[in-house]
Amino acid sequence: MIRVRIAASSAVVRAGLESLVGSSPAMTVTDSYADVVLAAMALDEVPPAAAIVLMGEGTWSSEALRQGVRAILPADASAAEILAAIEAAAAGMAVIDPRDLEALISADTPRPVAEREAPLTARELEVLRMLAEGAANKTIAWKLEISEHTVKFHVAQILAKLNAGTRTEAVTVGIRRGLILV
Repeated sequence: MIRVRIAASSAVVRAGLESLVGSSPAMTVTDSYADVVLAAMALDEVPPAAAIVLMGEGTWSSEALRQGVRAILPADASAAEILAAIEAAAAGMAVIDPRDLEALISADTPRPVAEREAPLTARELEVLRMLAEGAANKTIAWKLEISEHTVKFHVAQILAKLNAGTRTEAVTVGIRRGLILV
């Protein structure tokens, strides 16, 4: 049973949402601990919750996600859409209206520096190719006649430029980009 708390600035809207939630056999309206808060008011007026389904005005932001928003529905959302959003939020999923999704996808936001394709230097390419051979930092340092500290620096630069978290991932990205021949 999904426990739903209704937060609405209007008594009429609150009554309508309570009736809607009460019509679902999988949900119950509560004023105490709730799995999901169904809110028809501004986000800054909504009580804190693990999962919030926001109706009406609202936009996706990292702050909204941190506050627990798991769905933002338009004011004209159907009863089925509202109930589905509540179920999804209770299951830990997020629901995005297709119109909001298009806006998020088409938003012209600059990519972080780590995601921009920065070319690897000749020395970084040498180090990357040796990483692909499975060479350890000590071996790379010996073969290139540089310090182990310098090798660590080059590996860090390679990981950053290829947006990789591990040496293996860097090698995989290098292969995909044609930087390493297999």
